[in-house]
Amino acid sequence: MRPLITLSYHNPDLPPFSIEFAGRRRRVLDLPLIAWLTLIWVLLWSTLTWANVVTGAVVAIAVCLAFPLPQVDLGLRLHPWGIIRLAAYLLYDMYTSGVKVTRQIFAGRPHRPAVIGVPLRCRSDLMLAATAVSVSNTPGGSVVEVRRATATLFLHVLDADNPAELETARRSVWKLEELTVRAFGTSDEIERVSEPPPRVPGSDTGSGSDSGSDTGEETS
Repeated sequence: MRPLITLSYHNPDLPPFSIEFAGRRRRVLDLPLIAWLTLIWVLLWSTLTWANVVTGAVVAIAVCLAFPLPQVDLGLRLHPWGIIRLAAYLLYDMYTSGVKVTRQIFAGRPHRPAVIGVPLRCRSDLMLAATAVSVSNTPGGSVVEVRRATATLFLHVLDADNPAELETARRSVWKLEELTVRAFGTSDEIERVSEPPPRVPGSDTGSGSDSGSDTGEETS
């Protein structure tokens, strides 16, 4: 027999922090929305009392049940172990990248910067944005463009004349993509990042290096 109330962590198809009520018509209550409407109710009364909080919650639930909003799934899933792994890797990468960039600055040799394209495996807007933010949080990992149509991040690197550095930059982006998806992605997206990274055509890398070298000449 189907339960009358189902919590979101029991049903991965539900949005995070939501409750589903069984019946002839499927009703899903978004708990953050209920909390927000309750807060607005209390602010309208300008007095924080238990009566206002309870009344606001009842009114919020009644409004959401009477006028349900269309269900919008942003594709966000919370995986605690994945979030811990992502946070630990970001802290480690921030330290190592900071040391690396500092050494490059004080090395006293000229650098040939470039902008390279790194195709990602996930094409959802949320994972593209989350991966771009994760990459930008590390020193030396400046994302200059996100191309939604091809799910490609364009990344600025310092040593474009070193093929090993370019490959390291790409693998770092793919690693962050995998960790980000394993922290916040759906099961389909997690399965997708388990596959090998896409191949980068030589022409794309060459055009990125050319544009990067032009930028380097302008800045110098």
